[in-house]
Amino acid sequence: MAPVNLPRTDVVLIGLGAAGGLAVLPLARAGLKIVGLEAGGWFRSADHRPDEIRNNIRHWPHAVQKANQEIPTARNGRDGPPLPRPDYHPMMNGVGGTSLHYWGQSWRLMQWDFKVRSETIRRYGVSAIPPGCTVEDWPLSYEELEPYYDKVEYAIGVSGKAGNVQGNISRTGNVFESPRQREYPMPPLRAAGFADHMAEAASRLGWHPYSPPAAINSVPYDKRSACFYHGFCGSGGCPVNAKNSTAVSTIPQAIATGNLKIVPYAHVIAIESDAYGRVTGARYLSDKREYFQPASVVLLAGYTYENTRLLLLSKSKAYPRGLSNNHGQVGLHYMSHTRTGVVGLFSFDLNRWYGTPAQGTALDDWADDNFDHSEVEFIGGGNLLVPMEAKPIEAANMSTFGKAPRWGSSWKAFVRENAARWAPVWAQISTFPFEDRFLDLDPAVKDSLGYPVCRLTVGLKETEERAMRFMQEKAERWLREAGAIATNQLPLFPIGLSTHAYGGTRMGENPERNVVNGWGFSHEAPNLGILGASTMGTSGARNPTLTVQALAWRTADYLIRQWKFIAE
Repeated sequence: MAPVNLPRTDVVLIGLGAAGGLAVLPLARAGLKIVGLEAGGWFRSADHRPDEIRNNIRHWPHAVQKANQEIPTARNGRDGPPLPRPDYHPMMNGVGGTSLHYWGQSWRLMQWDFKVRSETIRRYGVSAIPPGCTVEDWPLSYEELEPYYDKVEYAIGVSGKAGNVQGNISRTGNVFESPRQREYPMPPLRAAGFADHMAEAASRLGWHPYSPPAAINSVPYDKRSACFYHGFCGSGGCPVNAKNSTAVSTIPQAIATGNLKIVPYAHVIAIESDAYGRVTGARYLSDKREYFQPASVVLLAGYTYENTRLLLLSKSKAYPRGLSNNHGQVGLHYMSHTRTGVVGLFSFDLNRWYGTPAQGTALDDWADDNFDHSEVEFIGGGNLLVPMEAKPIEAANMSTFGKAPRWGSSWKAFVRENAARWAPVWAQISTFPFEDRFLDLDPAVKDSLGYPVCRLTVGLKETEERAMRFMQEKAERWLREAGAIATNQLPLFPIGLSTHAYGGTRMGENPERNVVNGWGFSHEAPNLGILGASTMGTSGARNPTLTVQALAWRTADYLIRQWKFIAE
């Protein structure tokens, strides 16, 4: 049966998560007509129940969503064996996407993150760039993106304490952050006893603790409630709309303009293009029927894996290797955050039963290039975070620190006494692209419709292992200073399937090494824009969401200004 051809629109946007759900606001305000195709549906506040078994054990609603039918595969190197495939995809379909259930951490990148290659060579010489690393400077600077960081923080609502307002440093904020125009729109999330205890320990060591920024209301904001600190934020949505997903912030504002139409449960299977290489619209399935939505401009705003996969699946005469892939760059320069940590056991209760993971204490003393790397044999570094929120099953699944067996009555007694007395320090490490790490289509594994799933070719580098070990040493020292009576290093979590995945459609001015230009538009298909972390050239040591959203607003702003040149 032929697809149902729908009326033409100005913009068809694929994916209404953190990126797409943000971009619709400036586009709709500018008067452009947008059709948003979202693979999931709407969620109500009542859908977000504080239930550890439902959210964290059974992974609702992931198990019943489109993404779970196309979980990527992975292998360790081109000739390496397949790695275990997870039971569920960590990303979420729905209006608001993964911003519905993420931790809400809303860090900016630093100035150094945009100029890693040139700054590393300037300070340490070209030999400091690891062999096979394909990192290059971004085609824009922090200063160019800063106004869009500011717009996003105020549009969605971010709580925090600035450490650098126009060059004025405040020691109650992050003293390492790059300059910003003004304070956050809300103060930090409320203090917590254990987080304060860890901050005092860091200060005694001469380090620089601060309260991390979060897209969570510390006070009522934009007619939405302040956070209740109910303790079920990690992997769960917010029943009072205090976590500022795009579903409760920017998307409703865009709908109110009358210029945004959302099509839920729309499974996009291809982006079409004409003989001249211009994209013409998107084909999608809904309720067992196929539709074609024509548009003057297509904005692809899926997750990193889905962005790459859909481009590779969208073959045509103009793009026989996949859409925007005549230079063979789609899928290259892939990376995801490496992370590790240390858990500490204390002799007193820590009271982490309430709160949110984004509430806590963070350190950037060893992030990016904030310290001298001359002797460490790696570049970049890590962010250390002590999160709040401990749920009962999670707390019981604890290390015994060599003080009790892992089963039986002795284990039960140990857990009863100590489940409230341990805490992690998480280390999130900046990672970089390498020529032998990439995304492509799996030649054997297919989704429920018969299309190949995305495949990750990965592998941990020695420089990354050194960085993780370095950060573990800092985390362990921090816990000991705070009074931990025992510590246990966590495994090194390497590059792999991740909620912090980057690359595959990297931005840059050279089309022979990049998929999109500095504004997020394809070098090959001039009316195709790509949003999301798949365009990012470096990860930094922080969560990607705020940067993804700032880039999305910047791409939307560019499209508005250049409409007649891009769309016509």
